[in-house]
Amino acid sequence: MLDQWLIGIILLAMLALFVIDKWRYDLVAMMALLSAAVLDLVPTAEVFSGFGNAAVITVAAVLIISHALWRSGVVDALASVMKRAGDKRWIQMIALTSVTTICSAFISNTGTMAIMIPVALQLARTSGNNPSKLLMPMAFGSLLGGTITMVGTPPNIIIADIRREAMGESFGIFEFTPVGLSIAAAGLLFMWLLSHWLVPEKSGKSKSESLYDVSSYLTELYVPEESGFIGETLYELENRTEDDFVIVALQRGEKRWSAPARYLRLKTEDVLIVEANAETIQHVIDGTGLELNAEEDIDERFLKSDDITVIEGIVGHDSRLIGRSAADIKLRSRYGINVLGVAREGQKLGTALGNIRFKPGDVLLLQGDAETLTDVFQRFGCFPLAQRSLRIGSSKKLALPLGIFAATILSAAFGLLSVPVAFSLAAGLMVVTNILPLRELYDAIDWPIIVLLGATIPLGSALERSGAADTIANGVLYISSGAPEFVAVGLLLVVTMLLSNIVNNAAAAVLMAPIGISMANSFAASMDPFLMAVAIGAAVPFLTPIGHQSNILVMGPGGYNFSDYWRLGLPLSLVVASVALVMILLVWPLY
Repeated sequence: MLDQWLIGIILLAMLALFVIDKWRYDLVAMMALLSAAVLDLVPTAEVFSGFGNAAVITVAAVLIISHALWRSGVVDALASVMKRAGDKRWIQMIALTSVTTICSAFISNTGTMAIMIPVALQLARTSGNNPSKLLMPMAFGSLLGGTITMVGTPPNIIIADIRREAMGESFGIFEFTPVGLSIAAAGLLFMWLLSHWLVPEKSGKSKSESLYDVSSYLTELYVPEESGFIGETLYELENRTEDDFVIVALQRGEKRWSAPARYLRLKTEDVLIVEANAETIQHVIDGTGLELNAEEDIDERFLKSDDITVIEGIVGHDSRLIGRSAADIKLRSRYGINVLGVAREGQKLGTALGNIRFKPGDVLLLQGDAETLTDVFQRFGCFPLAQRSLRIGSSKKLALPLGIFAATILSAAFGLLSVPVAFSLAAGLMVVTNILPLRELYDAIDWPIIVLLGATIPLGSALERSGAADTIANGVLYISSGAPEFVAVGLLLVVTMLLSNIVNNAAAAVLMAPIGISMANSFAASMDPFLMAVAIGAAVPFLTPIGHQSNILVMGPGGYNFSDYWRLGLPLSLVVASVALVMILLVWPLY
């Protein structure tokens, strides 16, 4: 009994820290695992066994394959079709959500959304539709798509491996399809018909308004002959005043530098284009002796040149920017990147941008060298929103990655190779054939997820070994006592769904699966419907933005608040739970 209390306290503390979100979830999970090891709840030989688990290896391989397919232009080829969707918002939503759902059945949700969000924004801006009406249904569509196949989402892979350990045989790749396809179809139909009234219409990212509209904060400052800054560098000028302002361009006669290098020295009659509010500009003028030069209107032409561009991007869910500011990471001095704007939940933040600490879902407007910006986005875990040419390869180039992927699916589906072996082999072939360059191999893996899985799998085993899973299962059964067995399955589905909205969905699957198995044993029923209920519940966190990366990615561009998600997410969850329960019991009978 003591072991049950101890593992329960550790898991509750872990879940609480997940919700508080002060430390990243992989660190929290690892500390929970080590705490359990110190208390001898996890045998020494099994502490790090999770990192060699077949489910963890499969998730890593699937992430590599997804990135290779994404990089080769497979998703882009489908996204290019979206240009034919026309200007009607309803048609655009059907097209965008359908493609997103289909792609997410085989490619990672995050990779799919990284391609589809810029496409949706471009369609919205050119047609005058509000993107907030499109982005949330797209994010939810990506979650629905993940339920269709075993490789669509990590919870499915985890549940398939848990079934193999418990029953000696894993779920097949397409054994999730009857249930997953049913709830995907029901969910999409529901959103097509009712999301217009359930998704809030947000201002800010429409056709005529975006973070690019910074002209109201641009001011020209003139360097007079008597200025004490003649011959000094821009770096020295920036550090001579405590005010937070950005030099976005320097005009010298007919020559102009966008995002000028900080080592450039000022000359007489130079004109600096500065981004700052009126109060800051006055402080700069008073402190430097520069003069206001307002002979002409200033617009965004100063922001770009042949080499310099401006790109919007989203701060990802595990970005290295989270909790740090532009000043902390020295974006300007180290990378030559200017932060021109920051939007959070659809609202632009103040112009003192250098000290704003970034959060997941923030939309940043960055100015700098195009190649450097690309490297910065990759390095710090951000997703560009710039309108760009799609990476559509020739049919010959697409044939090889698609051929490898199809062969992998077929070999696993027909039992020629086990799923971990088939997908690991495919990941290797993607690298060997240079579809995915070797330098990008490890970048393709979402390491926090891998660490989270490696740490929580032994904790899930400890939950079962200590008897805590049986105790929790008996409590759930007591609540549903006197009701038919399918009520217990539905209750397990709903509890898992709620849990996945506040913790990572992979962790929810690991923790709830032992409880589902204990419930099945109590009924002397088949484990399959209970495991399938956990898989579906963990895969569809619609109620909060923190439930899944896809939800976070649309938060900034859509201008959503934390509380906006449940308006569509709650009724959609009810629809999905109802359809899923019926289909689970039809496809996977209790007895």
